[in-house]
Amino acid sequence: MMEITNYELRPERKARIVWSVVEKITNSIGALKILLLVVTLFSILPTFGQYTIPEKPSFQTSVYDYANVLSASEKSQLEEKLIRYSDSTTTQIVVITIESLKGEDIGILTPKWGHTWGIGGTEKNDNGVIILLAKAERKIWISAGYGLEDRLTAGIGGEITRNIIIPEFKAGSYYNGLDKGTDALFDVFKGKYKGERKQSKKDGGFPILPIIIIIIVIIIIISKSKNNGGNSGSSGGGMSLTDIILLSSLGRSSGGGFGGGGGSFGGGGGGGFGGGFGGGGFSGGGSGGSW
Repeated sequence: MMEITNYELRPERKARIVWSVVEKITNSIGALKILLLVVTLFSILPTFGQYTIPEKPSFQTSVYDYANVLSASEKSQLEEKLIRYSDSTTTQIVVITIESLKGEDIGILTPKWGHTWGIGGTEKNDNGVIILLAKAERKIWISAGYGLEDRLTAGIGGEITRNIIIPEFKAGSYYNGLDKGTDALFDVFKGKYKGERKQSKKDGGFPILPIIIIIIVIIIIISKSKNNGGNSGSSGGGMSLTDIILLSSLGRSSGGGFGGGGGSFGGGGGGGFGGGFGGGGFSGGGSGGSW
């Protein structure tokens, strides 16, 4: 009887196949770079939104429910709880709800709002947290001031959003989500928060995005080497503007999902929570999610 054996490619053969694919892609690098540039431009279009942050209100408190997602009693309870917490800790947690982002990126708008209003205990401490909820887009984002970033990391903020806040939103209660979410923030700053990472059932596979990014970077490097080889007299040793845009966009997108962001916003002015916002130093990071 004829014996049947499984056919497997040897490592050398696999390497040659991968390299041949890379070479073929490299030969069409011009078209690939144009395609990547178009995708990159479309990916950053949402950052050019039309949302105008309102002027810092004369009465500065802890809850601004512009989207009217809370009842009068719910707003009052949440507001008083956060003010009491600020009075005892100097940490200002401000909740803002809006009807729509109007095309803005919530991860950019949130820390920018914190900077514009100067949310935080003092400019020296920057103990401010801003929670922004966009009703129409069903998105929420949490950003911490410089003084709290070491405790409220993007990872912890993401856990609180996914595991505590959003389930309550899905159940139909904005108040419960914000109430329990801010309680979790209290625990974080007390050092008592115990996170629980919930693994998605779809997880477990080998991440393909990092491989794609690495291959694209290699292709760009090879392309530059081929273009510059044999042209030593030229000054073209640096990367083109297209390369810089592509590489920077890949770096931003590699974090995936609702991770932290870049950028930096300086401090504001004012007094305490009762007399005004006084911090405002936000790094532009944070975390959030949608439902």
